[in-house]
Amino acid sequence: MAANGFDAEPAPLGTVTGSWLSGLVLGLLTVILGIVVSFHPGGSLNVVAVLVGIMMLLSGLFHLVRVFEPRESNRVWAGVTGLLFVVIGIILIRHLHLTLAVIGLIIGVTWVVQGLTALMGGISGGAREGRAWWIVFGAVSVIAGIVVVASPVSALNVLAVLLGIWFIVLGCFEVVGGFLLRRTIHAVNAAEPRVESTL
Repeated sequence: MAANGFDAEPAPLGTVTGSWLSGLVLGLLTVILGIVVSFHPGGSLNVVAVLVGIMMLLSGLFHLVRVFEPRESNRVWAGVTGLLFVVIGIILIRHLHLTLAVIGLIIGVTWVVQGLTALMGGISGGAREGRAWWIVFGAVSVIAGIVVVASPVSALNVLAVLLGIWFIVLGCFEVVGGFLLRRTIHAVNAAEPRVESTL
């Protein structure tokens, strides 16, 4: 046996087995999440809206705590910002449709700006390679952004369904990857005794 034979030993079987098991469990959870989001997009979006409201509340409370710190030099602005964030957080939690509309508007405006940027780059010749692709991408992004801005809540429901489908596909790939890793582990374990017998 070589002096460094101990260092060359493979990873423990329990660690490798845990890796394919964790991949399998993660894949199954992703599939379940995708099914839930696809069949209940409204409920899933409401959870997101509540989380956004809670985030605003926590941010407001953080700013309000800063008011009582002796070393804080901007107490007035911290207090005003904290109160504003708390009020916005309460409104967002109490009126979930308003929160979803705001989220949809942000997504829609982002897509419009992104599309206009791609269009200008493609038309002006700034992107020499794939110029036609940038023009098509910009046009599609602008149209999708306008659709989302026109009806943000309904568009979010459609986007949630598409996101759920994507989760299902991604989870299936993770499950298949877990089984493939398990198959590789069994093949390696079956070949190990043969290798030892030749030494």
